[in-house]
Amino acid sequence: MSTAYQTTPLRQPAARSARRSLETLTAPLDEIARHSTSLLACQPGRFELGGQSYALPRYLFLGPQGGAEPLRVGIFAGVHGNEPASSFALLRFVRLLEEKPDIASGYCLFLYPVCNPTGFEDNTRHNRNGKDLNREFWRNSSQPEVRLLESELSSHAFNGTISLHTDDTSEGVYGYAHGALHTRYLLGPALAAAGEFLPLNQNGTIDGFRARDGIIREGYEGVLRTPPGMRPRPFEVTLETPHQAPQYLQEAALAVALRTILDEYRQFIAYAQDL
Repeated sequence: MSTAYQTTPLRQPAARSARRSLETLTAPLDEIARHSTSLLACQPGRFELGGQSYALPRYLFLGPQGGAEPLRVGIFAGVHGNEPASSFALLRFVRLLEEKPDIASGYCLFLYPVCNPTGFEDNTRHNRNGKDLNREFWRNSSQPEVRLLESELSSHAFNGTISLHTDDTSEGVYGYAHGALHTRYLLGPALAAAGEFLPLNQNGTIDGFRARDGIIREGYEGVLRTPPGMRPRPFEVTLETPHQAPQYLQEAALAVALRTILDEYRQFIAYAQDL
């Protein structure tokens, strides 16, 4: 049963509001990493913008391992700086992993909680150069955050990627399915799980694209995804929660969706190996 919530009229957020400190997110993650045997705080990616130096935080969660090579999954949040629920949902998920590390059994999770540090600080969709980073990937972008993330996407050869977003034009949860055929078999269960906290967007058109059961199979050019032509093609899932919903519900919905994707993909791989 979806939890009802009160919405306000949908509107575009202000161009810029009070500054937000990146440490509100990274400090709790760093504290967990200091006492964890599973979470590692990696050296952040460094870049310059407008003559100033910034850090793109990176973390690694090593789940309990079996006999097979661990599955490498990248989880990306905060590509749009005015979507903090996506970043704090990843923090919530890390806390869950610390309590129940078996959720990540067989996985090596690469975590990117804030992919747009200047936008996060400024509470803006774009970075401080005025660019929507989620239209810049694999298009010879000059944006340093994009170049850093493209390097990560190329070097780690992920088995799959998950991007977390919020949408101020939607009143329900939905997602994009890209890449390998089995992606939709991950996204469907993930949306069903998220539906325990927020309603599903059942519209036939979402974000300008045809949709069914909250799943979109087309998308914009330049979104964060694995390198074009990569084989075998990784799964690529984008999850979207309604921006106007209470943040704690968005965080809970995204966290349970992440857990579901890991469960479903583990089963998918085990089944494929038995064929």
